[in-house]
Amino acid sequence: MTEIDKQLSDLKQIRQLMERSSKFISLSGLSGISAGVIALIGAFVARWRIHNVLDFNNVVSYKAIPSFDVLYSLLFELIALASITLILALAAAFFFTNKKASERGESLFDSLSIRMLVNLAIPLITGGIFCLFLLQQNISLIAPAMLIFYGLALVNGSRYTVDHIRYLGMAEIVLGLIAGLFPGKGLLFWATGFGVFHIIYGAVMYFKLER
Repeated sequence: MTEIDKQLSDLKQIRQLMERSSKFISLSGLSGISAGVIALIGAFVARWRIHNVLDFNNVVSYKAIPSFDVLYSLLFELIALASITLILALAAAFFFTNKKASERGESLFDSLSIRMLVNLAIPLITGGIFCLFLLQQNISLIAPAMLIFYGLALVNGSRYTVDHIRYLGMAEIVLGLIAGLFPGKGLLFWATGFGVFHIIYGAVMYFKLER
């Protein structure tokens, strides 16, 4: 190793130490991929239930208009499905991120990760409450609102982790704004934002930073 190579190696180590002290860099690309796959499965099940319960052909021809009880039951099912999807996605993200942190000899819950989680939580909690209001006011805007507030949360928390999170957040915000123009396509945009975008983000993270 030449003197120049040694200096470059030292600079690389110094940079890594500075990143560890200022950013939480144990996020795993596999967590993004797994969360995206789970979201797509959840969206597929939701679409199947909607078409199965409503039977669009009969509804359009006014042969069988679903009763209020049927619609209320379907809404409850979709909320339960969304909750299960969220729990599974968070569990997968925790598993892979904790695994990467252990391999790097880092703690998953240090001051940086807690700061990042707090910055993520503020827009997420606000968005969750806002979506509850939309359940009574305008249900068609729930998917766009979820994408927008999730994107804001990622951008807000990105200052404490890798830059890829910021780019994902900006993409989610733009997608959410576009989804607001197509209220009847909420599930499609939801699947794209939480499914496809997460898989792309996770793949980029994995192949660029972890291999």
